[in-house]
Amino acid sequence: MTEHMLKILIVGDGNVGKSSFVHRYVNGQFNNTYKMTVGVDFSVKVLHWSDKEKVRLQLWDIAGQERFISMTRIYYKGALGCVVMFDVTNSSSFLRCRHWKQDLDSKAMLPNGGSIPCILLANKCDLSQRVVSADSIDKFSKANGFVTWMETSVKENKNIGEAMRRLVQEILSVQSGLDPLDPQPQDRVNPPLESELNNSKGSCC
Repeated sequence: MTEHMLKILIVGDGNVGKSSFVHRYVNGQFNNTYKMTVGVDFSVKVLHWSDKEKVRLQLWDIAGQERFISMTRIYYKGALGCVVMFDVTNSSSFLRCRHWKQDLDSKAMLPNGGSIPCILLANKCDLSQRVVSADSIDKFSKANGFVTWMETSVKENKNIGEAMRRLVQEILSVQSGLDPLDPQPQDRVNPPLESELNNSKGSCC
């Protein structure tokens, strides 16, 4: 069986739900208490991608506070994909996604100099006090080179696994030198959620 090792960054402003997103994806649980990430948290998730392929994801949850931004070059090294997340009830966290994407593009590149695949996630879509419209997100995503964007709710477990599968598919496509996948990648490969296994979590500062 072929095993792929993929380092994926999770970036965005503080308190948008990055750590809760990783915890939900890796452990299948929602943590309602907020704990600020210091530097970076590191998690691992293994996917049985197909009969012949296994994917080991290294998820790097990068702190969103300004004082940690100077460290991102170190954290970004070797990354093959990225999640940029914002909070749909916080317009400044959405506007700051441009900074995160520019910072990423300047520090994490493919061997050919291109940008690593990146997905934009509009989190906390379950909340009623939304201030960022879907139309604005769509325009921003296309203008800034994201693979795609999705609304997510970590609390309600909406689009968590789907978003990561879409990103992983794009990374594998880019790594294999194939053309980008079609707009409905689930028709090609759609590993079931129950095939995700061997979850572990650690952290480093």
